[in-house]
Amino acid sequence: MQQQHQHTARRSAPGTQRLLKKKVAIALAVTATAAVLASAPSASAWTGGSYGGHSYGGSVVTDVQTAARFDFGAGEIPENITANPDGSVTLSMLGSCAVCQRTHGPELMRISASGERTVLATGQVGEAISGNARGSDGTVYFALWAPGNADRNGVYKLLGDGTPQRVAALPADSGPNGLAVDASGRTLYIADSLKGIIWSVPVSGGSATPWLTDAALAPVPTEALPIGANGLRFHNGGLWISNFNKGTLLRVPITPAGAPGPIRQVTGGLPNIDDLSFLTPFSDVVFAAQNGSSSNNGPDRVVVVYPNGTYKPVLTSADGLASPSATAVRGDRLYITDGGVPDPHDPKLQTARINFPALLAGATH
Repeated sequence: MQQQHQHTARRSAPGTQRLLKKKVAIALAVTATAAVLASAPSASAWTGGSYGGHSYGGSVVTDVQTAARFDFGAGEIPENITANPDGSVTLSMLGSCAVCQRTHGPELMRISASGERTVLATGQVGEAISGNARGSDGTVYFALWAPGNADRNGVYKLLGDGTPQRVAALPADSGPNGLAVDASGRTLYIADSLKGIIWSVPVSGGSATPWLTDAALAPVPTEALPIGANGLRFHNGGLWISNFNKGTLLRVPITPAGAPGPIRQVTGGLPNIDDLSFLTPFSDVVFAAQNGSSSNNGPDRVVVVYPNGTYKPVLTSADGLASPSATAVRGDRLYITDGGVPDPHDPKLQTARINFPALLAGATH
């Protein structure tokens, strides 16, 4: 038996080596793709072309499917999403919205890779669970927007036993929305959609400090939904922020001392830009949701934004988008949350495939 086992092991070693080499080659290819996309010089409304002597065709995003449907009448209105390493996703459910009857409290929900749903936390009627984020240690954070209630408004984390604990109290007139955790896992950033402020607080909890206040983050008071700083991501040494009313995507570098550097507008002209995600941890290519039907002020789209600020739509209402509010990327899979605000109220989680060759070729033409 021992000799037979050793013989089998010797025969399988080359196969194992070939498998390892294949995985390394794939990893290197993805890394190379990300590197090129991080410095792509231009982009256009391209749907086919060539790269490296090879022809590529088709859409940047394909195979759109509905992964989960929700009950709008019960307040299951998805707002934000985090894709987790185990294949699950964490969703923020608003419970109510500006044009909805406020009869249900919000929920923070996890959906496993097999589709099993677990409610992680709940809020009260009239509140909203907006942003959520995952720390490097796996801790789940979520923003609870409790209008006029300073005793509950702020950001919470889930303890090991699943109990929510408030880590940042915010003023009653603040609008906590997007969340981001820095690379060190020590600082939590909070987008305040009403005050035009980015707050910071230690992940362990404490007093929230206005980290950045600027007109570029402020809402437009005359809009139907006066929402300023909305989506928030820490990426490549800076904070990326969307301004919903102004239709801008901003980047703020973080200095070695932890202070904000000068604000740079990555792109503009995207009314009702909501939350966003990145192609890879190394690439500055962005997938952003335009939540137009939430205020009848623009299209329902998902756009890809290239590092030089050019962008193009990759999904529209023709693909089933209905108040798209957030995106997430894991591997070649793109996730989109749809609030389903307009009739016939179709809140859902959609998934799609990212066509890397088409995306790469489009960035180089």
